[in-house]
Amino acid sequence: MIETDIFFIITAGIVGLLGGSFLTVVIHRGPVIWGLVTNDIVNPQHYSLALPRSHCPHCKHPLGPQDLIPLLSYFAVRGKCRYCGTKISSFYPTVELLGVMSAMVAIALPLAWLPSLAAFTLFLFLVALGMIDARTGYLPDALTLPLIAMGILLSIGNIFIPLGQSLWGAGLGYASFWLISTLYKMFRKQDGLGLGDAKLMAAAGAFLGPFALPFVVLMAALSALITIMVLRVKGGAIDAQTEIRFGPYLAASIALCFTLTHSAPNMMPWIMGI
Repeated sequence: MIETDIFFIITAGIVGLLGGSFLTVVIHRGPVIWGLVTNDIVNPQHYSLALPRSHCPHCKHPLGPQDLIPLLSYFAVRGKCRYCGTKISSFYPTVELLGVMSAMVAIALPLAWLPSLAAFTLFLFLVALGMIDARTGYLPDALTLPLIAMGILLSIGNIFIPLGQSLWGAGLGYASFWLISTLYKMFRKQDGLGLGDAKLMAAAGAFLGPFALPFVVLMAALSALITIMVLRVKGGAIDAQTEIRFGPYLAASIALCFTLTHSAPNMMPWIMGI
């Protein structure tokens, strides 16, 4: 039994590292491929998740197999490019660690193998969306729409919630944030929440149902507020015109709500309305 547990933990760790490593490519290249941001160095028509080969962003030297081992390569070169000595962004090991955490949480939940795989996939999507929004200010349709579809498809088999709750959750999640965004723009004459946030809320509803949505928003808002307070204490320039990208907080809140509802069965009736 112990040997089996160790095998699953090691396997999950490896899968998580590979998933996190792939996410670094998606987060870095995806916004350019999808036309959300521009890059004067690359031609989006000849740019994909596979090509060109991974290289140092500073010296442009192609990375060899020894440079692409998740986490280990980073620590082996002490966080610096082995070819030019430039410091490597902590973005890469951070995302790879989040991939490992996603896999570990997924197998720790009391779920069968298919729901665990679905949970791991959900977490990877949320990491990618949160990171991309933090870096670019966009929540791409290329990720939010498939996530909504996945939540609804899983509900057909009643994997997490019934189909009816998934459909209501997706609809209410989108409609609520669309209404907030519309009213904010109407009264303030500027954009507040984008429709990317509305689509991410639709994904939350598709996976968690309509009753969980207030908890998702509450935890996201509290975490954003705490972050703002910390920045102010540290002397950061925060005012009414400061852009607060809500996607990372929303993604983290969805992951937390999902984990709580499936790790603590006594919380299910309160959060998911069952």
